[in-house]
Amino acid sequence: MKSEKNTLYIKGGRNTEVTAPDVTLGDILSMECTDKLMLAKLRTRRILRFPKKKKGRRVLSVLEIISCIHEEFPDLDVRNLGETDMLITYEEQKTPPRIWHLIKTAFAAAAVFFGAAFSIMAFNNDVDVTKLFGQIYELATGYESGGFTVLEVSYSVGVAAGILIFFNHFGKKRFTVDPTPMEVQMRLYENDIQTTLVENADRKGEEIDVDP
Repeated sequence: MKSEKNTLYIKGGRNTEVTAPDVTLGDILSMECTDKLMLAKLRTRRILRFPKKKKGRRVLSVLEIISCIHEEFPDLDVRNLGETDMLITYEEQKTPPRIWHLIKTAFAAAAVFFGAAFSIMAFNNDVDVTKLFGQIYELATGYESGGFTVLEVSYSVGVAAGILIFFNHFGKKRFTVDPTPMEVQMRLYENDIQTTLVENADRKGEEIDVDP
């Protein structure tokens, strides 16, 4: 098969999860080439094998991928459009019982609710919001505050509205097309984890790479 005039474009993500111990190029890469027969053969070529029934994570260099491709097609021009180091995570897909999802959801909701309530109350207690509102009410109306006035009501409504606007959604309804601050922080956290794993594997010599 002639492949010297063909160019293969590959693109791999930073983190890919697989559910089978035998990992093929098609599992971790998006590939494009004019030779469809060659493309189909490459997609089924194995690049990595995990021990069965055991979770695992490996860091794979794109150079090892290119080397694997050249073993099959030595004259093929391979151009990488994706990551240079990829995390491959193997984990068997097991669907936990529905009750377990409900328990985790209830626990997370309770933790967020009571945690946020405690934080707001602690802040209000530190700055003595009750006393401040009482002074403002007495200054504006000339009457002593009874502890429950339009200021307290407005403040409570404002806190709730501010939280909804800041987090950019209510239930399944999203107010704008922008990602929420929580989504942004989660992506930053994931990127930090992936960078740490890649760097640790490189320092320990555990990255799957071509021989120097």
